[in-house]
Amino acid sequence: MSDTVKLSRVDTEFDQLSYPISRDEAAAEYTDTTVTFADGQANLGELVSETRSETYRSPEELSEELYNTLPVEALGEPRQSDGDA
Repeated sequence: MSDTVKLSRVDTEFDQLSYPISRDEAAAEYTDTTVTFADGQANLGELVSETRSETYRSPEELSEELYNTLPVEALGEPRQSDGDA
């Protein structure tokens, strides 16, 4: 069974991993997870696999890299809220 998580809740997911963790290990953790964002959805494992760093020392590092790989459309309009902050 696959999981679905809103982009605004991805940090909570990343908090559950043990660090340091490699990009490949982190991506494997989310192969069955769909992330929803302002303009659609994507497989979280695939998004993590597209990040640049080989290893992450903290959930914040992983989250920052993830946000750097997302297209602008995924984040919505500036100052737009999805109402679930």
